[in-house]
Amino acid sequence: MSHLKVYQYPKCSTCRSAVKWLKEAGHELELQHIAEQPPTVAELRVLVAGSGLELKKFFNTSGEVYKNLGLKDKLPSLSEAEQLALLSSNGMLIKRPIVTDGTKVTVGYKEEQYAAAWNKA
Repeated sequence: MSHLKVYQYPKCSTCRSAVKWLKEAGHELELQHIAEQPPTVAELRVLVAGSGLELKKFFNTSGEVYKNLGLKDKLPSLSEAEQLALLSSNGMLIKRPIVTDGTKVTVGYKEEQYAAAWNKA
């Protein structure tokens, strides 16, 4: 199977479920603690491009930091560069887990999405 990089928060049950699923599917994983070592702006640009998603989908809208910063109201007026800088400055703002093989990217964890993207061989 393939080598995947997983940006995750070890205490997050969704991340743990995703990592378990990927391991059971036979993938070799490189785990990166998203809070201790968030992706850089350059990494985020590549991840967003590979995901096919809008940048706003990378925000953890249910997280404390997002709510405390009032980003629901502020986000629409921020430029792409400002949004990327914000995400790279605090990994807890990022929806997780993010999984990539260097080309393809998934954000969050839904078993059906993983089955389609990271198919068990």
